[in-house]
Amino acid sequence: MILQKKDFIEIEFTGKIKDGGIFDSNIKENMEQLGSTENAKPFIFCLGEGMFLKGIDDFLIGKEINSYVIELSPENAFGPRVGNLIQTIPSRIFREQNLNPSLGAVFNFDGRLAKILSISGGRIMVDFNHPLAGKVLIYEIKILRKVEDLNEKLKSYFDFLFKKDFNFSIIDKKVIIETEKNISPLLNMFKEKFKEVFEMDLEIKEIENASKEEQ
Repeated sequence: MILQKKDFIEIEFTGKIKDGGIFDSNIKENMEQLGSTENAKPFIFCLGEGMFLKGIDDFLIGKEINSYVIELSPENAFGPRVGNLIQTIPSRIFREQNLNPSLGAVFNFDGRLAKILSISGGRIMVDFNHPLAGKVLIYEIKILRKVEDLNEKLKSYFDFLFKKDFNFSIIDKKVIIETEKNISPLLNMFKEKFKEVFEMDLEIKEIENASKEEQ
């Protein structure tokens, strides 16, 4: 069976830095090495739709169900390190936010993560590069199966995007999903992408939020 774009597959994987250690995995013993407390479970994703690294997608499309070791250059993984993403920020910026910078700490600056590289008086050098930028990566991928069941595909897609288990129904070429009113705008943002992936329309049915405890 040759894998094609938009196929959903279930995999076990481990990501390593070449000549270095494991940085990501969904295999129990490897997750324990990383100190993760999450339950190990196979990862289901849609090939070629941005749910995994593009370098992995490009490699797997056209392959058979099997096990593979894939080496990714920085350009095919998290990109090269960019010098101008290393910046100096006045320490007062941290004080104004009641933050205490320390070497190696990671902070969120308006949605951009940055690592503290050095602290010198009133100047703090931070790195906005992805932690794996510039690294050659090795992925060990075991394809367990191609997912055929539409309900399973939908559940895995919603879990990937929203980390949430929705109630939904399928009528002809339409998926009707039930959700609280406050989540509805977020789902609306993905309607076009949803149609691109599944070739089905997404209809959102708002339900009442869980009732509050009586005062």
